[in-house]
Amino acid sequence: MTKQTVLGRVTQLAKANINALLDQAEDPQKMLDQLIRDYTANISEAEQAVAATIGNLRLLEQDHQEDVDAAREWGGKALAASRKADELRAAGAGAEADKFDNLAKVALGRQLQSEKEAKTAEPTIASQTEVVDKLKSGLDQMKTKLTELKSKRDELVARAKSAQAQNRMMDSVKNIDVLDPTSELSRFEEKVRREEAKALGKQELAASSLDAQFEQLDSLGDSAEVEARLAALKTAS
Repeated sequence: MTKQTVLGRVTQLAKANINALLDQAEDPQKMLDQLIRDYTANISEAEQAVAATIGNLRLLEQDHQEDVDAAREWGGKALAASRKADELRAAGAGAEADKFDNLAKVALGRQLQSEKEAKTAEPTIASQTEVVDKLKSGLDQMKTKLTELKSKRDELVARAKSAQAQNRMMDSVKNIDVLDPTSELSRFEEKVRREEAKALGKQELAASSLDAQFEQLDSLGDSAEVEARLAALKTAS
């Protein structure tokens, strides 16, 4: 993945409006789960790309510093050779002086080359530094968004569970309506009333049977009295 692609992806995801996405989603929880997976994958991918970009930038900076150090070193050598040439020329050793002046010129040429290389690398370093800063900033925003996504998901799941619990509770309350004659409570009360009525019926039946037995006993007594009187009449005759 190129730096431009990574930077574009990071910028796009970092600017994503989560609330707007949720409003458009048919199943917000599934959409959030997918977004969390996408963000996590892209963050991992972007971190690798940023690490590689930073590594390349550090190499450029090292090369640039080496060129700067080399230019400084060649400048010092050129100065030393020039001073030596001046000393020899003052002592009357012109040929030797020319030799050191030539060495100074060579050193100055190397210094100039190193300065050019350092100068050429500076725009690239500046550009790479800007890219790295943007990628770092985008990554920070993506990580913030990921935290926000996870928080939104947790909130949504909690709200969904709460709503389900409330619905179950309301359904239970509706099913136990004491004013509804078809409710379980009313049916149970009706069953109790029927059992009470059955008990009353048995009691009444038992009472009727007892009365009949007493009536039968009374009837037997009357018959005995009639027989006794008849016997008395016969005796009197």
